[in-house]
Amino acid sequence: MTDRRTALVVGASGGIGLAIARQLLQEPGIQRVYATYRQPNNATALLAIDDDRLHALKVDITSADDLQSLAANIRADQSHPDFVINCAGLLHEGALQPEKSLNQCKQDALTHLFQVNSIAPLMLARAILPLMPKNRAGHFAVLSAMVGSIGDNRLGGWYGYRASKAALNQLMKTLAVECHRSHPQLCITSIHPGTTDSELSRPFQANVKPGKLYTPAQSAERILRVVSAGKPEESGRFMNWDGKQIPW
Repeated sequence: MTDRRTALVVGASGGIGLAIARQLLQEPGIQRVYATYRQPNNATALLAIDDDRLHALKVDITSADDLQSLAANIRADQSHPDFVINCAGLLHEGALQPEKSLNQCKQDALTHLFQVNSIAPLMLARAILPLMPKNRAGHFAVLSAMVGSIGDNRLGGWYGYRASKAALNQLMKTLAVECHRSHPQLCITSIHPGTTDSELSRPFQANVKPGKLYTPAQSAERILRVVSAGKPEESGRFMNWDGKQIPW
C-alpha cells in the first residue's frame, strides 16, 4: 500500500473483513478506511475500534438504496477509494444449508445465494466504480471460493454456493474487460482466501486437514498481499491466497 490511499472493506463486522480493516489501519499510508456492516449487534468489535481514519457504515449490499447511500457518503467526503475488497458472502443461514444432493435444492435458497454471492458484488461495483480513480493504480477485489472452480469440482454437492461463486468469477472477469477501457489502471480479482476460522466455515471445519485452517489475521495478510501485487494486465483473474491462479 502506498501513500494517502483510501480503502473500502465491505462485510467488515467480523472474520476476514474485520481483520482486513484492522490491518489496513496499521498501514501509515492509508488515509481513510470505509468499513461496512449489516447488523450492529454483530459488529461490536468493528465499532469499538478507536481510529479517526475508520468510517464504519451500516450497509446491506443486497439493497440498492443502501449501496446508493454508501456511494453518497463516500462522495460527500470527496473520497476516491483506491482499494475495494468485498468480504460479504453467504454459505449457510438458519435453514439454508449447503445441499448434499439435488433433492435438497430449493429455488428460494438458490436465489438468495445468487443474490448475496453474485449479484450484490456486481451492484457494489456499479455503485462504487464511478468513484474510483482512473489516473492511478487501484484494485477491486471480491472473496470467492475454491469450490467455485468448475475445473476443481470433484466432490459435487454444495450446488448453490459453488454455482454462485462460479457466477461471481464470471461477472468479475466480464467487468474486468469493460474496466480495461474505463479504468485502465484498475485490477479486478476474485480471491480464494483459504479455509478461515470464521462463522462461515465453523460448521464445516471437522474435515479440514491439520495446518489448513487459517486465522482471520493470516487470511487478511495474504489477501492484502494479493491485492498489493495485482497489476492491470492481470485483471479478471481468479487467484488463490498464495498468489497462484486457480482454474475456472
